[in-house]
Amino acid sequence: MIPVFGEKEAEKKYQARYAAYAILMNEEKEIALVQAPNGAYFLPGGEIEGHETKEETIEREMLEELGFEVVLSEYLGQADEYFYSRHRETFFYNPGYFYSTKSWEKVSEPLEEGNNSSWEQPAKAIALLKRGSHKWAVEEWLKKKLSDLD
Repeated sequence: MIPVFGEKEAEKKYQARYAAYAILMNEEKEIALVQAPNGAYFLPGGEIEGHETKEETIEREMLEELGFEVVLSEYLGQADEYFYSRHRETFFYNPGYFYSTKSWEKVSEPLEEGNNSSWEQPAKAIALLKRGSHKWAVEEWLKKKLSDLD
């Protein structure tokens, strides 16, 4: 069962926005967040463009947002979200595909301007994240990390 977040308003027309995101952890056990110009926090990643695969999207987005190359470790799952973007004045249906990473390396400065990034403890990251689907992904990632310790 795919978890669904947000309220779908019956009379509204939704634009599909398929996206892929990754969870990156540093040596201090913090995870990377991206802060948009409007102040909202998200996991790094974004919209799947054209015929990109989910993995290609993550590869591109990591360079754009963080200047990182990543090696993915596992697929955490899909979570769908309904939301309204005031910035784009659009209602979105946003299936998100979430992955964890095995490793990452900074290879350049971020290619996009306007975003900020930070490293946060998982509990604080969950509190900061704007989207329910992103919070869900961090919680799933934490469950897998704990089960790997068993």
